[in-house]
Amino acid sequence: MKTILTTFILSLGCLSASAQSKKDLKELYAWMVGQFSSAEQAKRDSNFFDIRLGVYPIWKERTDGYWLYVEQASASSLDKPYRQRIYQLTLTTRGIESIIYTFDSPLEYAGQPEKVEALPRDKLTTRQGCEVVLKRKDKHTFIGGTIEKNCTSELRGASYATSEAVITKEGMTTLDMGFNANNEQVWGSSHGGYQFKKLVQ
Repeated sequence: MKTILTTFILSLGCLSASAQSKKDLKELYAWMVGQFSSAEQAKRDSNFFDIRLGVYPIWKERTDGYWLYVEQASASSLDKPYRQRIYQLTLTTRGIESIIYTFDSPLEYAGQPEKVEALPRDKLTTRQGCEVVLKRKDKHTFIGGTIEKNCTSELRGASYATSEAVITKEGMTTLDMGFNANNEQVWGSSHGGYQFKKLVQ
């Protein structure tokens, strides 16, 4: 009887943990959706530019996680984002995983999340090893990043790239860096992460 009771209690614990994980995933998704700006940081620190970040929900009918279309652009060139990605937020054994996808001719979709909705799933290319694993730090914060040197990159002589993120209800701080084969930084901020404040819609 003791063994049966112990198994039952452990099962309840697993169910509770699973429910909490799903709740965390849903909350993180809600925090990430919106328009963000680093204007305040750029005003007080000349090492940073005024960057705008747009995160749009797409494919809401899908059941394999939450899907987001993300574009990042200089405030002076909003029609020409320098980074466009699709994120898939899903639960794995490592935590909440943000799987990163690219697609062809991204500028054709700039500022048009509704057009991204029409992209077939087989037109996406997974950035293998570049997934960002996020975990809840406390009631108000999720933190995470890429795993070791798994995200390969050839940008500006890099061998691999890393990404780090701190996400709250009010905004997010992100730090993307590229390193060469000697582990020397060759691109990305050397003054800390970009601080994006969530704009009131």
